[in-house]
Amino acid sequence: MRVPFEWLKEFVDISATPEEVADTLTMIGLEVEAIESVMGDPVLVVNVTPNRPDCLSILGIAREVSAAFTIPLKIPPYEIKGETPLSDFSIEILNPELCNRYTGRLIKDVTISESPEWIKRRLEKCGIRAINNVVDITNYMLLEFGHPLHAFDADTLKNKKIKVAIAGKNNSIVTLDGVERNLPRDALLIWDNVSPIAIAGIMGGSETEVVYTTKDIFLESAYFEPFSIRRTSKKSSLISESSYRFERGTDIEFLENALNRAALMIKEIAGGTLYEIIDAYPVKYVSNPVEIRYEKINRILGTNLSPAEIREIMRRLGISTEDKEDVFIVYPPAHRRDIQTDSDVSEEVARIYGYNKIPARNPRSPLSSGQLNKKIMNVHSVREAMRKEGFTEIINYSFMSPTSLDTIEIPENDRRRNTIAIKNPLRQEESLLRTTLTPALIENFTYNLDRGIKDIRVFEISKAFENIQRELPLEELRLGGLLYSDKTPSLWRDDVHGFFITKGALESVFGELRINEYSFVPCSEPFLHKGQSSDIYVSGSHIGYLGILAPGVVERLNLKKQKPEVVLFDLNLDLLLALIPDSIKFVQIPRYPCVERDIALVVDENIAASEIKKIIRTFPSELIEEVTIFDFYKGKNIQKGKKSIAFNIIYRSKSRTLTDDEIADIHDSLVNYVIEKTGGEMRK
Repeated sequence: MRVPFEWLKEFVDISATPEEVADTLTMIGLEVEAIESVMGDPVLVVNVTPNRPDCLSILGIAREVSAAFTIPLKIPPYEIKGETPLSDFSIEILNPELCNRYTGRLIKDVTISESPEWIKRRLEKCGIRAINNVVDITNYMLLEFGHPLHAFDADTLKNKKIKVAIAGKNNSIVTLDGVERNLPRDALLIWDNVSPIAIAGIMGGSETEVVYTTKDIFLESAYFEPFSIRRTSKKSSLISESSYRFERGTDIEFLENALNRAALMIKEIAGGTLYEIIDAYPVKYVSNPVEIRYEKINRILGTNLSPAEIREIMRRLGISTEDKEDVFIVYPPAHRRDIQTDSDVSEEVARIYGYNKIPARNPRSPLSSGQLNKKIMNVHSVREAMRKEGFTEIINYSFMSPTSLDTIEIPENDRRRNTIAIKNPLRQEESLLRTTLTPALIENFTYNLDRGIKDIRVFEISKAFENIQRELPLEELRLGGLLYSDKTPSLWRDDVHGFFITKGALESVFGELRINEYSFVPCSEPFLHKGQSSDIYVSGSHIGYLGILAPGVVERLNLKKQKPEVVLFDLNLDLLLALIPDSIKFVQIPRYPCVERDIALVVDENIAASEIKKIIRTFPSELIEEVTIFDFYKGKNIQKGKKSIAFNIIYRSKSRTLTDDEIADIHDSLVNYVIEKTGGEMRK
């Protein structure tokens, strides 16, 4: 913003030098980048931040100078006195959400000519080219009052009507720069009764331009929603002094004064008859009050200002307040919509009071004891357990593609389909918050496999998000992981199946968390291999799954490697941590030796090993200390539909050494018990 100093002095009787004014403006948040001498007059070049569109005018800068120097503000006259004839023009706003207010005045019998030298000089100092007296006055008001105006040749407006509406399909306009522009469908336009006559808030059309033959003009002053102007300006690649202000926000209340001030100047300089104002105001401005405690302002700033001093600063800024003992209410005016919170109010107080007056103090920040809470410590234990098992932790973005769930065949009625769309995604592949960690883990796998990595063991601890039709989504902390190991023959490579390696890693996690009651049962996840996947239960609660990626899903990944076996797991870590025992139960180290016996059973293949293990645990004997599975077999010598499972049983007494005869009796009874419960038989 360029501010001629002699123009500024018409608003405030300032005795300070331009350099002193520049220094003060900079200290209150309006950086003066330079002081230029133009036609013998100092011109302040002010860098106005985007949140302060009220300062994109001489009046706006004068308000700041008035507040900073405690000098009264003088505003040039803008009241139109006396009767004015009624106009036969009408205004209709079809999109009030984009145009909250539109005012206009008909001015007849004007004489279009060059502007007086004083107007041309002021425009030139601010970098604007003079055109003719009417157009120059609209530009003059843009600079003086900060509100863009536009003048139409009234005789070119069909049926004496102004409409404000969006462009719709297949509309174009030749703008004042002589370029025919195809208009975006959502662009807000000014129309006469037939066709577009201006791109609202950006540039007028050439057909209604005020030229030297113009006799009657229709002068507009309006408020357009900033986002609408910004959107149209960007899509049209068209920027003007008007759009620069409208897209940052103008004063919906003061625009009538700008219209009247311009009309008075036109009558004085170009002659003509002023007609009654037409004002369409469908969306009234309502100030959003901010309530704040006096004590909080002093606490934020480190000052000791009295309530009266704080309210006085607000008064100097032209901001109304209401005192309510310990608190006061601030009513931001229409030109200060940036004041929305108590922090904004504190900033206004600080900059006008003077940053240099605020005492310097060492920052105080209470230090916590440094102790981690129980959940964080347990998550750390999970990480360490996975690392000890050879898994590397990875970190992915919390986003996924809309096609991710289709790739892994998640059913439409599955809760993982309750996704949340991101309003401003960087790309389509990251447009949803992820409901499961699995798609990202598969992407990690394909990326590394395509680059020749033959041993992939990764895990991730992160949140998944579910849309539960509330203001905030459901967030679950989850543990996910993936294992792939190339089966290339090797002298040293262990030939243990990846499923059991991963299962062992999860059991190590459970052990680290002191969780003993867990089980693996067959699952039906659509993207896992049937018969090679398990649901995981802890203390009777389903916490996740483990299994081999289904062949159909693998084929859709278009991998260079033929039929790789990929092991996946995903656990609800929040639920798992909630199932950790509250206390640790210690037992005495055994004083007497144990005795081991084995059972090899042939049972129906649909009976889970975990079920047989539970049956063994229910046998009524206190001597059974531990049960483990050590062998599984299907094939030759085992009839179809059957399988062989072998269990190792450890017997021990806490009070004596067991004899062979005693163990033989107990073990035989156990075998008969299990055969009766399962319908199986001993393997021969």
